[in-house]
Amino acid sequence: MTTIADLPTPCVLVDLDRVERNVAVMAERARAAGVKLRPHAKTHKVPEIARLQRAAGAAGLAVAKTSEAEVFADAGFDDLFVAFPVVGADKGRRLLALADRVRLAVGVDSVEGAQMLAAPFHAAARTLDVMLKVDVGLHRVGVEPAAAADFARRIAGLAGLRLRGVFTHAGHSYSGETPGAVAEVGRSEGEILAGVGAAIAAAGLGPLEVSVGSTPTAPHAMQVAGVTECRPGNYVYHDASQVSLGTCGLDDCGLTVIATVVSVPAPGRAVLDAGSKTLSNDPLRPRTGGFGWVLGGESRLGRLSEEHGVIDVAPGESFRVGQRVRVLPNHACVVSNLHDFVTTVRGDRVEGQLRVAARGCVT
Repeated sequence: MTTIADLPTPCVLVDLDRVERNVAVMAERARAAGVKLRPHAKTHKVPEIARLQRAAGAAGLAVAKTSEAEVFADAGFDDLFVAFPVVGADKGRRLLALADRVRLAVGVDSVEGAQMLAAPFHAAARTLDVMLKVDVGLHRVGVEPAAAADFARRIAGLAGLRLRGVFTHAGHSYSGETPGAVAEVGRSEGEILAGVGAAIAAAGLGPLEVSVGSTPTAPHAMQVAGVTECRPGNYVYHDASQVSLGTCGLDDCGLTVIATVVSVPAPGRAVLDAGSKTLSNDPLRPRTGGFGWVLGGESRLGRLSEEHGVIDVAPGESFRVGQRVRVLPNHACVVSNLHDFVTTVRGDRVEGQLRVAARGCVT
């Protein structure tokens, strides 16, 4: 039997017991709320894990890019939403080919972008479903709520497109200092988007899909009347940021990195063979605090270079050269995209490896 102790380091571990539990919990939340669950596959990028989500009742998958959609279509998934404002004639042609294979929708937040997608579909006498992105507070992409009805009318009038609904991502929840603050963002997310959906429907363009997102806000936004779909992603693994936000506990975290102490050059400092190429430089949310938690104690990774992870050793703790430790990353989604495969485990027993099939899908 192969155990974790037999693995080379650094190595990304996926605890299947925890992942299966996380999948079941979110699926039950969605069922209880009466909304469709469309997990965002950009977190794991692994078809086998997406199949666990589908088996638990997921209505389909959300993805971030056209290339991710192509990977999951190749893996047999037939209901995909590219939850990103897709722009470009080249993307339109790829989406036209993809639409022959799957039930497809893509995000838009401008008339200009929508026109680029409409052209190849209209020329082929086909129709592409689009979802209008609405900004509910993150202030990244998306139309302002007050302008959404006008945008919806203009997009719905483009030959080659059909307006399926509206969607959003309340990523500003990751700045919530308390669980109560996160919950308030979630309720606001649901209320604003449901209101936008109702206004567009009242203008004769409904009924619409009303799709919310974000792991921290999902339990709250999906409870709002008028919300029809939820797209959390990170929940399948969780990470140190989710623990810090109060979204989950340490025992819910399904992705860790096993690493080896390669140097203890001074009191208070130890160095791992896992740096930014393994763990990423993403900060901890909602308050910065190093680049990963060394499990089993209070020590944290204080800085990273490409190959080195420097531990700020907590008072009363010590490390020795050759010691193996488990690190909980700040952000599991980015870690997924840094590795060709993950190693699956149950307890200390190694189950196998899963290829991160959609790694590097940025187009």
